[in-house]
Parts: sequence; C-alpha cells; structure tokens
Amino acid sequence: MSKPAPERIPAQPQAAASAPIVTPSGIELQRVYGPAHGSAPDAQLGEPGEYPFTRGVHADMYRQRLWTMRQYAGFGSAEESNARYKFLLERGQTGLSVAFDLPTQIGYDPDDAMALGEVGRVGVSLPTLPEALCLFDGIPLEQVSTSMTINAPAAIVLALYVAVAKRQGAELRRLRGTVQNDILKEYLARGTYIFPPQPAMRLVTDVFAWCAQHTPHWNTVSISGYHIREAGSTAVQELAFTLANGIEYVQAAQRAGLQVDDFAPQLAFFFNSHNGFLEEVAKFRAARRMWARIMRERFGARNPRSLMLRFHAQTGGSTLTAQQPENNIVRTTLQALAAVLGGAQSLHTNALDEALGLPTNHSAQIALRTQQVIASEAGVTGTVDPLGGSYAIEQLTDELEAQALAYIARIDALGGALAAIEAGYPQGEVESAAYAHQRAVESGDRVVVGVNAFMAEAEAPPAVHKLDAQIEQRQVARVRALRQSRDGERASALLAQLDQAARGPANLMPLLIECVEQDVTLGEICHALRSVWGEYRPKYA
Repeated sequence: MSKPAPERIPAQPQAAASAPIVTPSGIELQRVYGPAHGSAPDAQLGEPGEYPFTRGVHADMYRQRLWTMRQYAGFGSAEESNARYKFLLERGQTGLSVAFDLPTQIGYDPDDAMALGEVGRVGVSLPTLPEALCLFDGIPLEQVSTSMTINAPAAIVLALYVAVAKRQGAELRRLRGTVQNDILKEYLARGTYIFPPQPAMRLVTDVFAWCAQHTPHWNTVSISGYHIREAGSTAVQELAFTLANGIEYVQAAQRAGLQVDDFAPQLAFFFNSHNGFLEEVAKFRAARRMWARIMRERFGARNPRSLMLRFHAQTGGSTLTAQQPENNIVRTTLQALAAVLGGAQSLHTNALDEALGLPTNHSAQIALRTQQVIASEAGVTGTVDPLGGSYAIEQLTDELEAQALAYIARIDALGGALAAIEAGYPQGEVESAAYAHQRAVESGDRVVVGVNAFMAEAEAPPAVHKLDAQIEQRQVARVRALRQSRDGERASALLAQLDQAARGPANLMPLLIECVEQDVTLGEICHALRSVWGEYRPKYA
C-alpha cells in the first residue's frame, strides 16, 4: 500500500481559501463567466430604447444628451440656498435639487415648538410663498429642471413651486422636474411621514391627476429606493421594495379613476448607487426590464413611455466615512461611474465631507467636477450600455431580477406594499440586512478602507460648513411678520375651506395653490389636514 502524498501547506488558511466570494447582496460570484451564463440576448435584452429597455430607455443615451447633473443642496435660509444653487449652476450643474429642513419635511412652521433646534439645519426652511420666491430668485423655472426631495407635504411644496412659476410668468406646461412625493418609503425606511396611509396616498394621486392636466413634463413621484438602501438594505431588497412601492402607486391611481397611460409616463425612480460596482450596474439594468414587464403585463400599459423606468441616482451616503474623508472622493467616483454605466438619467454625487457635516462650496464643487470628469474624460458616453453583453453583468442582472421578483411575490401574498409595510415585513428584512452588514464590518469580513483596514494616524478633519446660528430666530420672525401683514380673514376662510375639502373627494391641488398664494403657511395647511385626518402611528415597532 503506497504512502499518502504529503500535505501541501496552503498560502492562506483553508477556510478563507474555500469561502465563496459574494456581492454586497450575497450573490456568489463565479470564478469566471462565459457563454453559459446570462440571458439569451433576444429574449431579455433587446435594443437600447426598445422594450424591455434592459439596455437603456433611449436609443442613443448619452451620445445624444448627457444625464442631468443635479447636486442636492439646501440649508439655512432661502437666501443662503439660492446662493449655493447659483454657485453650482455657474460651475456647470444642469439641474436643481432642493433639500428641505426637518420641520418643512414634517409639516411645521419655524415658530412651532416641534421645530425648535431644527430650523434650516439639514435643508432649507420653506414655510411660505415669500421664502419660495426668494429661494428661486433669479432662476427662471421654465429653463431649469428642479427636483424637490419632499414627501408628506409634497403637494403643498409643489403648490409653492407652481405659485413661484406663475409669479415669474412661466407657462406651467413647460415646467420640468420632479417632486419626490413617495410616502411609502417614509413609512418603510425614513420616518418623515405625517398622515395615515389612506389620506397620504390621496395626496399622492391628487398630484398625479393635477400634473397630468397642467404640467405634463413634471415627474409626479420619484419612487425611491435610495433611502431604503441608506437604511441598510441589500441591492436586491432596494430593487424589490422600490418596484413593489411603484406597483402600489399605480394601483392607487387606478382606484382613484386614472387611466394608466395618462399618468404612468410621469412616474420616475430614485436609486442608490452603492458599493459593489458590477452589482450596481446590473441592478439598474434589471430595474428597467422588470418595470417594463410589470407595466405591460400587469397593468396593460401601451404607451411606450409608460413602460420606461427613468431614474435619478445618488451615490451612497451611508458608505461615506469620517475617517480619511478624502477616500470618499474615490468611493463617490466609482459609484457615479456605476450609475452612468447603468444608464441613469440624472445624478447627484456626494461630497467628501458629508460624513462630518453639510458640504462646503469647495467640496460641493469637487463632487460636481467628479461628474464632469466622467462625462468629458472617461470615454464612457460614446457607446450605449457599454457593459452589455458582459457574461458577468448579464448573469448578475438575471440573478438580481429573479431574487427581487421572489420578494415581490411575497409582498403580493401579504396584500401589496402598503399592507406589507403596515405588517413590518420589509422593515424587518432591511433591519436584518443592516445588522448583518454591521457584523461583517466589525468582524473584518467586509473591509472598509480607513475604518477597519488600512488605518492611519488621526488627521485633522477638513473644514466643515458652519450654519448661521441666528437662522432659527430670523425664520421665526419672518413667518410671524407674514401672518401679521397678510389678509387674516382670507387666510382663515381658506383654511376652513380646506377642512371641508379634505373631508370630500375633490382634488386638493387647486385649493392648495390658492392657499399658498394667499400666504397661508405650510404649517397651517398641515395642521388643518391633521385636524381632519390625524397623524400616523405605526403598528410595527
């Protein structure tokens, strides 16, 4: 009997050598991909600009027109935010993206006790029409596309925007932009909700119906996976829960009597561009294909624009680190490139200092320049879907789609996205994913450069943006002065009219526009609606 061959000592521990290599969503990566992997091209891919839009929603994509470079900004007063918008526009930004402070997001005026300490801190304070006029002073709204990240009071903020456009003499039908208006993801991941789901969804569909008639180029909702990902989800969960929410909005609009092809062309999406470069590119491609099939096969949409998933992307805020913040430029560049190679229509790139505070002018300019370098120097805009046909990309696209569809099937079985959210199902899935990720970082299984590997001696942090300490007092004084100078009887009459309208079925948008034009404040409108509808208290805890 021959002796066994001597064991060869492995270069690394055997467990590490045999462990699978997986994407951030846990999809195992093969050693090499080949013709046996990925979809049959004719069945799954199609041509760019054609169903099922896997390869992009436009035939020529960036050869014809670059994505909109839309840096998210807003802080303090309307004057300060207006100055930042003009700074970015002068440096080549091609669209606005407005950040609102927490009181505005949850429907409180600056002088409300609930707003104490939060006025202007994480976005601009926007309680009144004079503030909105100041915010967009010198910016012609007919010529600039504007995105507004606002949800619970989205209809009111849109009313303010429309009122500003009217004061400028703009033709409403020429307005372009997006109001996020995605209340479902607030219940799921972010928490800046006000009203219970049914009246909140009524506000969403009121915006759908009003915009379809008056502002046909305005995106009425930005169905957002971004905040789901920031809460800790995987790419699969982000994809699944976002599209499930989209299904819920389409169904709500149909229940409100709208025809799918009348409103679906104005639906837009908002995704995170996170770590895991190949997986992120595949996620965007899978999203387009899934949505096209959902709209055609589930809802019978026939207008090609109803089938197109158009999306804004933002680089991953939760991936930014306070340690070695210059590394964030590299992270953001790779994430932005993934969004471009995945076919985004609009993009925000995070600034290097956002783990420490609001961006400075300097860091905001670097973030914008990141997009401009990709657009002008990287050579990736000359061909459509440049990674299409990659065996690895096509296989990852298929796997992400299959796993996301399995999630959607479970959500359907629970009664749809809203019922699943009220039962806590997607929240629990996201929490489990976030916990698993944190455990992997703490154990060193997932490397974060500068945090758990490749550490360096502590360095002085970069200069961060400093908020004006007097902003809250000034905003309080402004809103109180407005209440003193306006026609108080007219404002009271409009609030009483709003109380009655909220109890009936009529579209509230015309009345909301009239309210803000008569200097009724955002907080007063929200309080009037609270008195009728109440506030949401989640069952899931």
